[in-house]
Amino acid sequence: MKLQRNLFLASFILPALALYFLFALYPLGKGIYLSLFDWSGGSETYNFVGLDNFKALLRDGVILKSIRNDYILIIGKVLGFMVLSIIFAIGLTRFRIKGSGFYRAIFFIPNVLSVVVVGVLWRYIYNPNIGFLNSFISLFTEKEFNFPWLGDQWSIFALLPPSIWAGVGYTVILLVAGILNIPDSLYESADIEGASQWRQFWSISLPLMWEQVKTSVLWIVMTTLNGAFVIVTIMTFEGGTDNATQVLGSYLYFNAFKYGKFSYAAAIGVLILVLSLLTTVVLQRLMKRETVELS
Repeated sequence: MKLQRNLFLASFILPALALYFLFALYPLGKGIYLSLFDWSGGSETYNFVGLDNFKALLRDGVILKSIRNDYILIIGKVLGFMVLSIIFAIGLTRFRIKGSGFYRAIFFIPNVLSVVVVGVLWRYIYNPNIGFLNSFISLFTEKEFNFPWLGDQWSIFALLPPSIWAGVGYTVILLVAGILNIPDSLYESADIEGASQWRQFWSISLPLMWEQVKTSVLWIVMTTLNGAFVIVTIMTFEGGTDNATQVLGSYLYFNAFKYGKFSYAAAIGVLILVLSLLTTVVLQRLMKRETVELS
């Protein structure tokens, strides 16, 4: 019976492990392996260079600018996502807004849009000549306003609004789920004690939905470090003016598929992996707190 039970469990676990190895562990190991060679991508020749690719990373000024841009996006998105998500989640749950289910669906709609659609849409919004944003600002200025939002040295900040708009619905749903799991009796007791809405948020809502907040922050960090290159490539093509919007992911892509430097791109991929792990560990420690359990 024990053998049959183990075989039954293995029949479910082994396929999942095989897929994980095939699509996660093997590509990871292959990327680390390639980072130690000089390989153009199309050649059958692999020239072992050891840590030369990583030494080149230290001398590459674009790498430092890309890391800075990645963390600008991370900090901006974490602040934007969490502030808006908490406001929307509290409004949809604690203030009993009519049609809250409809609003949740509205908030989530941008999440189901393709990143390509989001990028193209906001590129037109930012267009200096025919874009909505400059046209709107021109209504309040004497001269026509035609600021190049995506052609300026600070254009990395212009990528924050579309990124936040496209993803905030997911974190709203997470926080709403966390708040709905909090018993109403806690809020009723707080009302009897005369606690303000602000005090109820800090003493009841935030501690009891902290796991959802932490999950949201980690999700934002991981999707930014590993996926921001898509919105960068679509909206600013090759990283903007003087690499103003270049991130590690986009720089990896261009090195591999435009310049044919696949091993150097693999080294950038290893750097992204290291930064992802370090950032996750640091955030886990910073956001660690005693779990509040409901009796």
